Amino acid sequence: MQMPWQDNSDGSGSKRPEGEGPKNPWGDAPPKRPVPQRGGGPGGTGGPGNDIEAFLRRTQDKLRDAIPGGGGSGGGGSNINPGRVAAYGVAGIALLWIAMTSTFRINAQERGVVMRFGKYVETVGPGFHFKLPAPIDTVLKPKVEQVNSVDIGASDGAAENLMLTGDQNIIDIAYAVRWKIKNPELYLFELAQPEQTIRETAESAMRSEIGKARLNDAIGPQRAQIAEQVRERMQEMLDSYRGGIEIRGVDIKQADPPAAVDEAFKDVSAAQQDAQQALNQSRGYAQQLLAVAQGATAAFDAVYAQYKLAPEVTRKRMYLETMEDVLGKTDMTVIEPGSVQTYLPLSEVQRRAARSAAAAPEAEKAK
Repeated sequence: MQMPWQDNSDGSGSKRPEGEGPKNPWGDAPPKRPVPQRGGGPGGTGGPGNDIEAFLRRTQDKLRDAIPGGGGSGGGGSNINPGRVAAYGVAGIALLWIAMTSTFRINAQERGVVMRFGKYVETVGPGFHFKLPAPIDTVLKPKVEQVNSVDIGASDGAAENLMLTGDQNIIDIAYAVRWKIKNPELYLFELAQPEQTIRETAESAMRSEIGKARLNDAIGPQRAQIAEQVRERMQEMLDSYRGGIEIRGVDIKQADPPAAVDEAFKDVSAAQQDAQQALNQSRGYAQQLLAVAQGATAAFDAVYAQYKLAPEVTRKRMYLETMEDVLGKTDMTVIEPGSVQTYLPLSEVQRRAARSAAAAPEAEKAK
């Protein structure tokens, strides 16, 4: 509702729009509130809060411009290109993959065999190393300091490993081969199945050596010698194959006759041991008799040397010593004829003298 004193004209005869005319009875428009300036310029009224808002707005604009395909402040929308974002994501993943696959570590007991597109390049020692990223370069890490073992045959009798000896006997043998990697490149690239090659080489070498030995030697004193010969033969064969393997030793765990004849063989072994024991006893007795005879001979030689110096004296001394040995333990007294005229009971006199000598100490104690 318009009051009578309100006029909507602007002085030129035209009416003002509704709401823009004077708002008071005097025809003056109400004063307008000053609009704050967004900058901190000379004519503005902006404070610290407005400066912070302007700084944040400028930062957002810069970030929006830096993002590929990002839209500006105008238009009210985003112009991000999904294809370019995916490309940059793939590039980031690729860089991360290169960083992760370009270094590798080799432990103390390992060696690093570097291959480029499947072809051997070099061998590196323990430590950290760099390479071209996968799949260009790949690294194999064989453990060259680890001692491995291959068991052939079963020492518990679960399986028989029969071989023919040089004297046409059959032996059941079980043994183990200890080996390690000597050359990583040859070990990885020359042999398709290294452990199977070692097993077959060991069987071939063992059969060759057992075929030269007798049964008693193979199960007895020559086991260590046969094992060493097998090790040397295996090493020669593997070197000729360029296997890059070092044989550290061969241990024979069992060398027995087959199970079917084991009991009979034990009886034969027991009889052989008894015969050997009897032979040892007879040899000991012979050595004892020989020592006694040698002692008697030495004593005779000593007496003969003295006899040659004084034959009469030695002869008489020998006679007296012999008679003393013969008659010293008897009660008989022999008197040569013509030396005495009457018979005296000398044996009874000797007994009484012995009794008197034994009773003398007791009489002294009684006093």
